Amino acid sequence: MIRTGRADLSFDNLRTEFGLPSAFPADVLAEAEAAVSRTPGDREDLTSIPLVTIDPPGAKDLDQALHLTRTADGFTVHYAIADLGLFVTPGGPLDLEVRRRGQTTYLPDGNVPLHPTVLSEGAASLLPGVTRPAVLWTFDCGPDAIPVKVTVRRALVRSTAQFDYASVQATFDNGTPHPSIEALATFGPLRRAYARTRGAIELQLPEQEIEHNGSGWKLVARPRADVDAWNAEISLMTGMAAADLMLKAKTGILRTLPDPAPDAVKALRKSAAALKVPWPSDKSPGAFLADLDPTTPEALALFTDATRLLRGAGYSSFNGEVPDLTTHAGVAAPYTHVTAPLRRLVDRFATEVCLAVSAGDPLPPWLAEALPELPSLMGSSDSLASKVDRAATDQVEAWVLADKIGQQFEAAVLRAGDNEADIYVTEPPVLAKCTGKHIPEGERITVRLAEADPATRKVRFEKA
Repeated sequence: MIRTGRADLSFDNLRTEFGLPSAFPADVLAEAEAAVSRTPGDREDLTSIPLVTIDPPGAKDLDQALHLTRTADGFTVHYAIADLGLFVTPGGPLDLEVRRRGQTTYLPDGNVPLHPTVLSEGAASLLPGVTRPAVLWTFDCGPDAIPVKVTVRRALVRSTAQFDYASVQATFDNGTPHPSIEALATFGPLRRAYARTRGAIELQLPEQEIEHNGSGWKLVARPRADVDAWNAEISLMTGMAAADLMLKAKTGILRTLPDPAPDAVKALRKSAAALKVPWPSDKSPGAFLADLDPTTPEALALFTDATRLLRGAGYSSFNGEVPDLTTHAGVAAPYTHVTAPLRRLVDRFATEVCLAVSAGDPLPPWLAEALPELPSLMGSSDSLASKVDRAATDQVEAWVLADKIGQQFEAAVLRAGDNEADIYVTEPPVLAKCTGKHIPEGERITVRLAEADPATRKVRFEKA
């Protein structure tokens, strides 16, 4: 753990380095404040559905609320999404500002929000115990958890409880899940099995997180619980349904990723053979990766190598003609973003497309005009958010390790070259470079910390 009492342990240097905004302009805040009192209009009252939310502990920007039930012939899923379309006037100061921001940027000591918090943590957030405007997706699914009917409409909803992943997982582990999500333990695995059938590719690399602990920061590795995966499947199902609506109407914006290049698959097979991990010739890359034990060094090495399968992600907008690439290789289906409008710009626009298409209406002019701009806006903001996230993690790694130069650690070798390797140190959880000759990929080795410089955010180990 590192102490935060010293001025040089601030993350303000990252805010300055990456040009992150420190506040919203006055006219943007004024519009947001005025929008809070905006009436929701004529929409169906569905506050009787006992929705619940599942988010990280302490979250206030709650985009999604869920209710899932078993039926005589399958499942019914209600998925409410925060309705930013009610609060943001196209072309107004707020709209222009969120287009500039693109998405919420996360830092350990405070976020740089996409929308003013009076909306993202207040009037638009699906907080428990209050009636909120929302866009409600309803899925009537068969016994295989595949939708046979999908509807989307504006509604009034009311979340009955706010949960976090760990507490929900604990209720499933002890057999006391909340009635609104009890069926998730059946539905989630069915959707996971369907993803495998499609050929979806998931990389189960360790998740580094930065936590505040009283007077300091610490790095932790949070294992992905079953509930995380099950809940993610609801969001993926919604994004797939939204993409299907767009493709049928030949208008919208998709999140795309090309299929893995044959050379990349060939290289991964070569790595698997070198690590003596069996890969049957008839098993897809996604199925092969899904069967690996993510706690083993061989699996960590293969997940790292498999990142080359998922290159070229982007956004593709269209209106009148379907683009050549419509699928996302990670999802193994057409897919778009519609489930996080409080935190990501494109979701609001994609949702408005789905509402118009579902109602049989043409796109309003402001929406049709905005579609071509979104791929560039989202590409830039994705890149910036990724750089900020990596820099924050690098900074904390350097702080945590600064007084440990010369100490030895156990590490898994993820990817090895002639004189350098990517390694994962388990305690504290650090991804870093290690220098040395003949470093064995996919094995555990002992390494010595050679460098940890908070000024440059550089951490380097040597083979011991």
